[in-house]
Amino acid sequence: MEFIDQYIEKLMLRSTPDKPLWNIEAIHQGKPAAWNYVDGCMMTGLLSLYAQTKDEKYYDFVKKHIDYYIKPDGEILGYDMKTFNLDDICESRVLFDLYQRTGDSKYKKAIDFTYTHILRQPRTKEGSFWHKLIYPHQVWLDGLFMAQPFYTRYETTFNNQKNYSDIINHFKIVRSRMFNPEKKLYYHGYDASKTAFWANKETGLSKNFWLRATGWYVVSLVDVIDYLDERCEARKDFFFPLLKETVDGLLQYQDKASKLFYQVIDQKDYKGNYLESSGSSLLAYAILKGVRLGALDLSYKQIGLDIFNGIVQKYITFKDGELNMEGICLVAGLGPDQNLRRDGSIDYYLSEPVVKNDAKGVGPFILAYTEFKKTSQR
Repeated sequence: MEFIDQYIEKLMLRSTPDKPLWNIEAIHQGKPAAWNYVDGCMMTGLLSLYAQTKDEKYYDFVKKHIDYYIKPDGEILGYDMKTFNLDDICESRVLFDLYQRTGDSKYKKAIDFTYTHILRQPRTKEGSFWHKLIYPHQVWLDGLFMAQPFYTRYETTFNNQKNYSDIINHFKIVRSRMFNPEKKLYYHGYDASKTAFWANKETGLSKNFWLRATGWYVVSLVDVIDYLDERCEARKDFFFPLLKETVDGLLQYQDKASKLFYQVIDQKDYKGNYLESSGSSLLAYAILKGVRLGALDLSYKQIGLDIFNGIVQKYITFKDGELNMEGICLVAGLGPDQNLRRDGSIDYYLSEPVVKNDAKGVGPFILAYTEFKKTSQR
């Protein structure tokens, strides 16, 4: 697997903190440098690779990137809390590792700033975070990945587990409102007000099951399990069976030949549907990590390895002397009201660009790679 290391190094060598090669959206749209979940995915993956290999080049790269954004007083470049965007919380999870190693107070200040965002985030009446201020009353599966691992790690590390019950409640609400018991899949979004143009007027649910949103959700489960204190009863009693139920539901729709999963999970025969690499990477990582943490039994180990190897065989390509990761859906969402194209239909999900080397795919792939390496060493 040395070629994977070479591929990761290529991305690092060609990236600067303000212009990372893997943030395709920012490049295409000419966005200024800002704290964002795309970079957060990549930094999380690289820190995980550092923890596994102890190769300082990964840590040094992450620290240099993060230090570009964190000022001495803890202010974070391009983080505007007034947008109440759950995505912005994601990258702050790497600050715990930097603070733990360096003791530099700027990281703790930035962690506390992000935690203030958690405390102020608007909620539905049931207690779920709104996904963003521009998406009022809306809960998206992705949002659990963006916020809950950070929230859990803060509570475990700095707050004596004070708000564990709130964290658990977020997942209970999503299981209650967004899970389809017949399909055993989670819908992409839920509007508690039932007024969004894409939402079912009776249930508030979106129409379909988008792979990467579900992938983010499954990763949120294993990462929260990892960050919870092991003495927390809900860790085994609630999160372990929830993870198994979610994974088992997804495996019904796995492509038997490639071992990957479709962009619209349950619609393999729909014209234009395709095997998507970022969501498949998230599932490979979540399953392998779930086995390592004891949340899934050993029978799932080969399943996770098969998914990872399927991604390598189908989507890690070598053309014109260049290694690339392909098959990545650039972005997908629901609304807002001014964007009626994003209506949650199958055709919508299949209309979004498919790109290569975007961190929404590469970051999860690196995370899966680190779990693959851990499995190989056990």
